[in-house]
Amino acid sequence: MQDQFIIILCLFLVLFNPFLVISLYQPFNEDMLGLIVFKAGLEDPKNKLSSWNEDDYSPCNWEGVKCDPTTNRVSSLVLDGFSLSGHIGKSLMKLQFLQILSLSKNNFTGEINHDLLVTLWNLKVVDLSENSLFGTIPDELFRQCWSLRVLSLAKNNLSGTIPDSLSSCFSLASLNFSSNRLIGELHSGMWFLKELQSLDLSNNLLDGEIPEGIQNLYDLRELRLRRNFFTGRIPESIGNCLLLKLIDFGDNLLTDEIPESIQRLTSSTFLSLQGNSLNGSIPHWIIELNNLEILDLSSNRFFGLIPNGIGGLKSLQVLNFSNNNIFGSIPVSIRELKSLYILDLSDNKINGSIPCEIEGAISLNELRLQRNLLVGRIPVQIAKCSALTSMNLAHNKLIGSIPSSIADLTNLQHADFSWNKLTGTLPKKLTNLTHLSSFNVSYNNLQGELPIGGFFKKISPSFVYGNPLLCGSVLNHSCSSYHPKPIVLNPNSNYNNSRTSLQNQHHHHHHKIMLSISVFIAIGAAISIVVGVIVVSFLNIHVRSSNSHSNFPFGLPDGKDYRSSPEKDPKCGKVVMFNGDVEFTDEPNNLLKEGNEIGRGGFGIVYCVVLRDQKSVAIKKLIGSSLTKLHDDFEEEVQKLGKIRHQNLVAIDGYYWNSTFQLIIYEYFSRGNLHKLLHDDNSKIVFSWSARFKVILGIAKGLAYLHQMNIIHYNMKSTNVFIDFCDEPKIGDFGLVNLLPTLDHCVLSSKIQSALGYTAPEFACRTVNITEKCDVYGFGILVLEIVSGKRPVEYMEDDVVVLCDMVRSSLEDGKVEQCVDEKLVGNFSLEEAIPMIKLGLVCSSHVPSNRPNMAEVVNILETIECSSEGQQEELQ
Repeated sequence: MQDQFIIILCLFLVLFNPFLVISLYQPFNEDMLGLIVFKAGLEDPKNKLSSWNEDDYSPCNWEGVKCDPTTNRVSSLVLDGFSLSGHIGKSLMKLQFLQILSLSKNNFTGEINHDLLVTLWNLKVVDLSENSLFGTIPDELFRQCWSLRVLSLAKNNLSGTIPDSLSSCFSLASLNFSSNRLIGELHSGMWFLKELQSLDLSNNLLDGEIPEGIQNLYDLRELRLRRNFFTGRIPESIGNCLLLKLIDFGDNLLTDEIPESIQRLTSSTFLSLQGNSLNGSIPHWIIELNNLEILDLSSNRFFGLIPNGIGGLKSLQVLNFSNNNIFGSIPVSIRELKSLYILDLSDNKINGSIPCEIEGAISLNELRLQRNLLVGRIPVQIAKCSALTSMNLAHNKLIGSIPSSIADLTNLQHADFSWNKLTGTLPKKLTNLTHLSSFNVSYNNLQGELPIGGFFKKISPSFVYGNPLLCGSVLNHSCSSYHPKPIVLNPNSNYNNSRTSLQNQHHHHHHKIMLSISVFIAIGAAISIVVGVIVVSFLNIHVRSSNSHSNFPFGLPDGKDYRSSPEKDPKCGKVVMFNGDVEFTDEPNNLLKEGNEIGRGGFGIVYCVVLRDQKSVAIKKLIGSSLTKLHDDFEEEVQKLGKIRHQNLVAIDGYYWNSTFQLIIYEYFSRGNLHKLLHDDNSKIVFSWSARFKVILGIAKGLAYLHQMNIIHYNMKSTNVFIDFCDEPKIGDFGLVNLLPTLDHCVLSSKIQSALGYTAPEFACRTVNITEKCDVYGFGILVLEIVSGKRPVEYMEDDVVVLCDMVRSSLEDGKVEQCVDEKLVGNFSLEEAIPMIKLGLVCSSHVPSNRPNMAEVVNILETIECSSEGQQEELQ
């Protein structure tokens, strides 16, 4: 009876006391209110939050929302990939019992609220990656982060330093700050996070040495520090992190040898040290890391032999030792790699023959052995590597014929045998390779008729150039009527002796002849360029007239152009900034005007524009818009270029496109370009020798990085190198040729190679491929220009002085001081100047194959620098 009374009393209180009902559900209403207010501040283009109805009794069944069954409070909010945009507002702070907050792969903007972790102290997982958040990471964010296990702010636009207070998040197991713009040194407090299992700080601007103390991270499994500016050695103590499976220090500025302690990391499956300045030999103990699947030591300064026992790495899938100074032969133990997918030993000094034992690598998909000293024949056994899709053996000394067994590689898509000494005919069965998209045999000694059918119906002539005895319709001469002229040697000639005698008798006359030839080449190149400019100018007449009628928000006159009107083309007139929205200080009609112009060249006119936050940017208005790609292709290429970040490259901040003209938005350098600093008579700045050396080394590193990314600059000259206030060079205008459709030599040389003196000779020859060696030529001219302070070609009253010839003549006469800028007399290093001048001459060789690649140039410059410092220390 008493129990029934209590039940009736409770029902009475509930029915007739609404204040009691509200109090019972107050916490629940807080969660619901917070989510509704959060939704109200968002844009939801895909209507993903349609289930969020404020009239519902509970939010626990809403899309992306989960509740704790015991408390009925919201415990998880996961909205990944919902295409939401807006700010992450304070309303989420009402979700007091929230443990998981994941808003990745959206378009959230604004700064990170510093009260986020302080208020939501129950949070265990926070994932705000792949958004557009900007600003610094607040130090206050980590005042109460004891329960936090996973934190990811990757792929945003965050800047500033990593807060020291992060070290108080002692429960962290996974930390990811990758792909932002974080700067500063890595503080040792990071190693206090003893429960950390995964650390990813890659793709930032962090610098300084990696601090000691990493041995405290006993549970560390993954360490990614790729693409930063870390210097010094890899910490020796890393070998104490015995659970490490993934180690990635690629694309930094690390030096010295690989720490021996790494041999203790036998659990590792991924080791990448590529793109540094590590040296020494490849350690023999590397073969003890028998769980390795990826081993990448490319683009360093390693030398010596490949360890013979490399075949013991049974799990290895990728082996990349490219772009080093490795010599010796390819170990036969390679046959034991049954799992190998990619083998890249290119750009080394490997000699000997390709071992027939390579047939054992049955899983091999890509074989890259180009630019070595390989001799002998291509082994017929290579056909046993039936999974091959790409094979590059170019720039070696291979002899014999191309084996007919190559036709058995039915998956082959790309093959390059160019620049060898191959003979014989091309196997007819090659037409059976249905997946083939490129097959380059240029510059060999092949003969006979090209295969008929299949890929060879449409093969590019450039793929077969340099084989005078080859014939076929592609080469425009019939095999039946083609009879090569015999080569007749005069047994009575004594050319070498007479040549030596003439050189000894007429040394100065020889210089005069060489100068005349160079002048003739320069004049011929100038004529070609002028003709090309006239052609391009004619093509641009239509563009200029179109521009006068275009409707653009940056200051062109108003007018109608139905091709570019927003009504006709929804993609037209879109300004895209990679680091957030852009705001201008002036009215649109006053921006791209003559008063703001700061330069112009073959690609367009450059303006300086001030943003709302007082930051200046350089805006290049591309000319010749009829030559540029369509929107999607243009956007894809600029997005790729925008992701390139290097200390010696000008950053691309954004772009604009419409059907009549386009803009590229760059970071701005008020100090100006290298040409101004070297040749401006009004400049009071004396460019010191140490500053010039730093500039040359920086340009080399920037170019080497571009070539590593498979980007050819095409237009290396002093006006395209900008200097910051720390004398650090920044290469600009790279990759712009990719914004154009495929151009022939005439348009390319006139559109891009507009500066006389920097143009590689191969631009004047239609039968020679344009490679990254054209950049090396331009770099060589830049070296001589920086050292001498003289322009590449100078016109006197009755003569033309070509810098290369002048420097070569002075150097041979032992008059080094004539090769160095007179402003530096008595203030330059002779130990650095002589090898620097020689390097410039080698890089500007008229024969592309005689020029080193840029990775080798960087190594040479660093050796010159070290040698000079060593001699100075001895003198002291």
